[in-house]
Amino acid sequence: MGIEIDVVVGYPTDDEMETVLGLADAVGEPVTVTFLWEGREEAERAVLVPAATLALWEHWAPTACSTSGVGGESGAVAQESELAHPAEFGAFTLFRRRVGGRTAVARKGVVVAELLDPDEARWLQESARDVRQGFMDPKQRAAFEEFLARQASLDEE
Repeated sequence: MGIEIDVVVGYPTDDEMETVLGLADAVGEPVTVTFLWEGREEAERAVLVPAATLALWEHWAPTACSTSGVGGESGAVAQESELAHPAEFGAFTLFRRRVGGRTAVARKGVVVAELLDPDEARWLQESARDVRQGFMDPKQRAAFEEFLARQASLDEE
């Protein structure tokens, strides 16, 4: 899934967050990130998905991904449910949702990306791709049907 980066997060600086967000934005691809939060033994893996990419996936994905079983027992993103104040890192604010395990990343009050569980991100991307590949707008469908109608049948060839 896109690019993989390891980011050590304890007290990230503006530059670290800007670099990761900038990379995701520049390549237009999700970025897999490993967070090593201070005071936690286990690393947390997430996929940083630019807001526009996530909106496109969610538009085409047929339904919401079931989070039961996503991330397993060790999925820190999925099992995290305590209420916490937004975490501020310079110009960025992280808003962890209690339900679903997503974390919205905002800059100057605008959500620019979301951190998703890797399994959810993969499911969304694949579902959106499958639905989108099977979609034709009405004009395209009519033109394709007309094209097929003009083709000789296999018996005539």
